[in-house]
Amino acid sequence: MRARFDLAAAQQGFELDEAQRPVADELAALGAELPKHFHRPRGLYLHGPVGRGKSFLVNTFFAEAPVRGKLRVHFHDFFDRLHRTAARHRSSSGSSAVDAAVAELLDGCRLVCFDEFHVHDPGDAGLITHLLRALHARRVTLVTTSNYPPDGLLPNPLYHHLFLPAIELIEAHQEVIALAGPTDYRTTNRQGRFAEGTWQWPGSECPPPGGEEQSTLLINGRNLRALAVRSRLAWFDFHELCATPTSTRDYLALAERFDTWVISGMPRLADCGPDARQRFANVVDVLCDKDITTHVLADHSIAGTLADGTDVARTASRLALLRPIPLSQAASDAAVPARS
Repeated sequence: MRARFDLAAAQQGFELDEAQRPVADELAALGAELPKHFHRPRGLYLHGPVGRGKSFLVNTFFAEAPVRGKLRVHFHDFFDRLHRTAARHRSSSGSSAVDAAVAELLDGCRLVCFDEFHVHDPGDAGLITHLLRALHARRVTLVTTSNYPPDGLLPNPLYHHLFLPAIELIEAHQEVIALAGPTDYRTTNRQGRFAEGTWQWPGSECPPPGGEEQSTLLINGRNLRALAVRSRLAWFDFHELCATPTSTRDYLALAERFDTWVISGMPRLADCGPDARQRFANVVDVLCDKDITTHVLADHSIAGTLADGTDVARTASRLALLRPIPLSQAASDAAVPARS
């Protein structure tokens, strides 16, 4: 199995670097343990900065893992499914709604791989702890990638204590391994629709659509105003999208409907409240992970927008994929494609 990692890298035109090779060794060893009956090997919690190859390594491991009943899913997506499925089970009697939802979603699974595991909402702490307990009770081997070490999850010091039981579960049932090579490969390998998008500033040079184009979208039972909807394109104002009580579930639902987004009115994050800053990070996560063509009309450059923000490394790495266009220097035909 170890050779499969080198082969997968070669097929994509690179070689594993010195930081990635020991992780491939660990994953190959875990893969060798999985087929053994009556034995549940410890999982693996792989963390490190963005763009170091965590998802590539875990995706390769998952593809080659010699076990029936396996699931690989982005944590945003799984958590959305968990919320929806638990809501259906809340009216039933017997086991808790979360246990019933986990049983439905993971029926027959022996291996689960969560990509991009992170927690910022204190309201999610209890549910994730319950999820981890249910996974371990079902003897599921769990492999996760994250930009945070376990004790860095739910980093807000006001709420961090709420997640300590989950951190204890992670450290008890998973090997914690850091992958922190020197290169952010995300910025050296621009591919996909998200990387076709732009970051344009100052946004005042490209005003938003007129009021006659505004639409109201019904998303997860609530109304969300869009400045314009044009077939598979949606244009949103930053404050409507991130300064109102929207959620990652809403962004996932919107990503299913629209494959091109424009976000205008983007201020400096330092001038926003903490909830709006976190929602913007969640929006960027969803747009990048779902490979949505994204155009942002901002007051400042990416660096100026993120300056003085907290916990922005992940967001900065993803936004670096967008093509920067200073509108004062741009030709008139470089404006948002949405206008065509």
